[in-house]
Amino acid sequence: MFIADGWKDYEVLDAGEGEKLERWADVVLRRPDPQSIWPKQQPGLWKSADAVYNRSSGGGGAWDFKRSLPENWQISYKNLRFQVHPTGFKHTGLFPEQAANWDWMAEEIRRAGRPIRVLNLFGYTGGATVACAAAGAHVTHVDAAKGMVSWAGDNRRLSGVDETKVRWIVDDALKFVQREERRGNRYDALLMDPPSYGRGPGGEIWKLEDALWGLLDACGRILSEKPLFFLVNSYTTGLQATVLSNMISFSIGHWYGGSVRADELALPITSGGVLPCGCTGRWTPEEA
Repeated sequence: MFIADGWKDYEVLDAGEGEKLERWADVVLRRPDPQSIWPKQQPGLWKSADAVYNRSSGGGGAWDFKRSLPENWQISYKNLRFQVHPTGFKHTGLFPEQAANWDWMAEEIRRAGRPIRVLNLFGYTGGATVACAAAGAHVTHVDAAKGMVSWAGDNRRLSGVDETKVRWIVDDALKFVQREERRGNRYDALLMDPPSYGRGPGGEIWKLEDALWGLLDACGRILSEKPLFFLVNSYTTGLQATVLSNMISFSIGHWYGGSVRADELALPITSGGVLPCGCTGRWTPEEA
């Protein structure tokens, strides 16, 4: 299990009965979480929530603010800084469990002892992009949503990362990778956080189960001769760590050998236990 236990500005205070109670700096949010099906350990603590996300019977939902909150605020993770705010889809613009991957990738980049080019597909608001760039890599950040790329740029500035360390691309992930192959561009490391379902900037439909294999195969063709790492995240229910391990082994592993470690991502819960948050598969050129 990959546990993101290095946070000071963020914590899961409690979880249970389909919800989680989180502290983001000095703001406490209460959000749905379908994985937390056990009883709440500290029921009285939940009254401290500054905002509650309530799902509607027709799908979606809305925030119920218990006190006036700023439109956005900042939190820090080690040497990184991010802007967060509650969105209409219950998210905040940051997935704190990904800090476990940020740390791992940053260490791989620092240990490499050579210039590293990273490609971040489905880059969202740039947590991984900023972490890799701060560790010394040059990162190409790709996302189909222009607003997310703009938000990622804000996080780059907040973290003090040089603007020359990141290239920003608004594009469909697979189409971009295919063009990079034709251009002869290669990357030493690649990561992706594909959605279960989505649409590209041109209306292209993305369904993970149908599209992931083709994307992995295409990505294998744009890795450099000595790739450093390859990482795939999944929040899709039913796509377990073993599935990710097989997919990466049969694509990237087929091309380059090496080994894959796939496991759950998780966050510690202050009241006890850990909260599962999807899974990650990590490939490296070293044999296990």
